[in-house]
Amino acid sequence: MEKMPSVISINSADNMSSTLKLAENDVIQKNAKNLELGKSDPELYNPFDYRDKTNATPDTGALLHLLKSSLGTGILAMPSAFKNGGLIFSIFGTIIVGYICTHCVHMLVRCSQLLSSRVKQPSLGFPETAEVAFKTGPEKYRKWAKFSWVFVKISLFATYYFGNTVYVVFIAKSFEQVIENHTAFDMNIRIYILLLTIPLVPLGIIRTLKYLVPFSAMATVFIMFGLAITLYYTFVDLPDMETRHYITHVQQWPLFFSTVLFAMEGIGTVLPIENSMKTPEHFLGCPGVLNIAMSVVVVLYGCVGFFGYVKFGEATEGSITLNLPPTILAESVKILVALSILFTYGLQFSVPSEIMWKLIGPKISERYHNIGYYLMRGLMICGTVLVAIMIPDLSPFISLVGAVCFSILGLFCPAVIEAITYYDEGYGPLKIRLVKDIVIMLMALFALVSGSYISIIEIIEFYRK
Repeated sequence: MEKMPSVISINSADNMSSTLKLAENDVIQKNAKNLELGKSDPELYNPFDYRDKTNATPDTGALLHLLKSSLGTGILAMPSAFKNGGLIFSIFGTIIVGYICTHCVHMLVRCSQLLSSRVKQPSLGFPETAEVAFKTGPEKYRKWAKFSWVFVKISLFATYYFGNTVYVVFIAKSFEQVIENHTAFDMNIRIYILLLTIPLVPLGIIRTLKYLVPFSAMATVFIMFGLAITLYYTFVDLPDMETRHYITHVQQWPLFFSTVLFAMEGIGTVLPIENSMKTPEHFLGCPGVLNIAMSVVVVLYGCVGFFGYVKFGEATEGSITLNLPPTILAESVKILVALSILFTYGLQFSVPSEIMWKLIGPKISERYHNIGYYLMRGLMICGTVLVAIMIPDLSPFISLVGAVCFSILGLFCPAVIEAITYYDEGYGPLKIRLVKDIVIMLMALFALVSGSYISIIEIIEFYRK
């Protein structure tokens, strides 16, 4: 009986080898036909033909992954975004930001596919796409290849790390509100944040993702139930829309754009999803998996933001769940949504922790790898708690993370990558592609500077109070 597994593995290995040989023969025949048609060398290499599709994701699965990566807790911050923009301005603003975010994802995926053909690799991640763009780009920019890889890695790290910090503030705020609504207990929000270290450390140091599956399943159920009940309270007894601002003061607009960027951007997960698809050619195009997913996201975010602001007006909190009345059902929603975020903390935390471990892991003796890894994750978790203690006000913190992290990762990086990728191929009539990329870069820088400035001003005001 003990020898049976090895027999099975040998047979499966033979089957796999046969399958790969058949796939390789198909590719060789296709390349021979392309040579007859006079195609160039990069055109001969179709990266889709060389990807391992043993456990590939179908279109519906990729669509669900995209929706899950974009439809997170950020949707609960949309009413706060509408408060900073006004009803009419925010409707058009949400559509515009949604379109720009979708287009930037198109740019990134298209460049990744083109660059994969150039260097004959089946797929490229976000940092690798940036690096290859500069390596195969104009001679004078090739020295920036390694820097671009590091820059994107740091941006990914900062985005997910400080995103987790926002979640810590949200969880603490939810528990504080529920406890103070039903008891005479009054405690500083920073103490709640500090106490969260107790559940966060064991959840955050789990290294094997399969052990987090039950927590993710519970989190999905909790967030869906919480969102449904939140929408129920939102649509009941809506006040007259004339009591709300249609367009706010221009000074508040950066907070609107930063919050929407934070809520809507999921660019860090896009290439892994596209790379895992059974038919990656269906990811882009019309309608395409990406366009369908982002259309759903924009409509849902717009509706929640619009009606949430109509319902609660200027009293709208950084998360709409904090505006719910102190009834048993509403309080249970606050707890369930907070628990859903708590349960997905470990999954979200795996991204920055793995990036950090690749940097410091090789410098630690193999004998102490396990101790070093868990110690590193523990210290990083404590870091998110310390940052949350420093900035415990949810709304400007969300705007600050959106302004700094997502404007760089979601807007600036894809525009630079496309500009470098198409340098030799040309930018089209009147260099329209280059002009568009420069406009997006300038928009990203404007969102970065203005959003950060206004968010920091609000954080300073919080400390003054």
